[in-house]
Amino acid sequence: MNAPLPAVATASAERAERQRAVVAALAPLLPAHALLWQAEDTIPYECDGLTAYRQQPLVVALPETEAQVAAVLKACHRLAVPVVARGAGTGLSGGALPHALGVTLSLAKFNRILQVDPVSRTATVQCGVRNLAISEAAAPHGLYYAPDPSSQIACTIGGNVAENSGGVHCLKYGLTLHNVLRVRGYTVEGEPVEFGSLALDAPGLDLLAVVVGSEGMLAVTTEVTVKLVPRPRLARCVMASFDDVRKAGDAVAAVIGAGIIPAGLEMMDKPMTAAVEDFVHAGYDLDAEAILLCESDGTPEEVAEEIERMQAVLTAAGATRLAVSRDEAQRLKFWSGRKNAFPASGRISPDYMCMDSTIPRKRLADILLAIQEMERKYGLRCANVFHAGDGNLHPLILFDANDPDQLHRCELFGADILETSVALGGTVTGEHGVGIEKLNSMCVQFSPTEREAMLALKAAFDPAGLLNPGKVIPTLQRCAEYGKMHVRKGLLPFPQLERF
Repeated sequence: MNAPLPAVATASAERAERQRAVVAALAPLLPAHALLWQAEDTIPYECDGLTAYRQQPLVVALPETEAQVAAVLKACHRLAVPVVARGAGTGLSGGALPHALGVTLSLAKFNRILQVDPVSRTATVQCGVRNLAISEAAAPHGLYYAPDPSSQIACTIGGNVAENSGGVHCLKYGLTLHNVLRVRGYTVEGEPVEFGSLALDAPGLDLLAVVVGSEGMLAVTTEVTVKLVPRPRLARCVMASFDDVRKAGDAVAAVIGAGIIPAGLEMMDKPMTAAVEDFVHAGYDLDAEAILLCESDGTPEEVAEEIERMQAVLTAAGATRLAVSRDEAQRLKFWSGRKNAFPASGRISPDYMCMDSTIPRKRLADILLAIQEMERKYGLRCANVFHAGDGNLHPLILFDANDPDQLHRCELFGADILETSVALGGTVTGEHGVGIEKLNSMCVQFSPTEREAMLALKAAFDPAGLLNPGKVIPTLQRCAEYGKMHVRKGLLPFPQLERF
């Protein structure tokens, strides 16, 4: 058998030595079952929902109390060991991708609902509580938690805070940021910290708005207090079919322009409706080039009036077919297709990469037509689903990860979508975060000065850069290299690249 190359052998020995040191430091702090380092035990933590990128962690810690969280963070800080906090692992941008020489801090055991207060309409929960579980706990009081990402059956509130998650009803009820009152957690040094308050406002700087969406780079969240809202007395959904994607895109702008704020406004193109209809049989129009799901909720009188207005606007915008849910069962059936878009795509392709960007509503048709051109350019299929009301795109690029060339083309396709979104006046992310997936695209959207300001904010919380390092904010060197490569290959030479 050939001996390993010296550099490989040295790296392996250094990793083993570092692992021994970390295990020795953490073993006294955690129960034996809460510390994993053998390869077969850490494999389940090697990626999040972005499965194209994998890295086994050095060590996985699964604390069961806040005191253990603090102790682990203090030990890692003392050893200068990176820490990557992990919730349910449903993230789609590689935000929970482990560090090769770091500790993955799994918070899955923090799954207790601490209090549901129907008087103040709040719930205080640990970070590992599932999104949907909050609404289930609040249901006896006629309340629920409004942000409802498609992964709500599995994703945790701590992850929602990290990514500022939205969902199909975020147009009317807001993102995680708009529905969270208070976040408690620990700094990289293991010191307790609290953002926001139970009052209408908190003293000092509004750091709650900083930590929500910070992707685990500023602090480790352990407890969250969320707002609850009353369940509407009635909800009905209009399904509108269009024979042209531009008409469907224009219809979205027309609905909002008419002063209507639907509870949900979603769009799916023909490939996506075909995939989900075969999966859940939601009653979608398979002849339509695009469909819109437009929901109204409130009192019966409010819903009846708003549905009538919606139908008038959609008809004027060119809808070829309108269907209004007859009852709650049919409404849920309409939404089941949208909620199952991701698993439905998994049935028609070995792998898919779900992108996430945001554009002005009036440019929905432009991005859909651009994506159709990209399908031909990269030789890959793409099914599209949108939070159309707020312009948040979720194109699913279909590929086979076992084929390195397909993976490469998929990455180029994804970058093209993100950067075209910027060119259309949008942004490279909506609710999935940046993680590792969009590091290069951050170079296109933000100037060196802007990125330096982001790094300065992180340094204020984490001077040593130990929390989730290498994510979200690209270095100046990385951006310079990406800009040169971008121009050299003639990819999307729009003005944002002139700064390189």
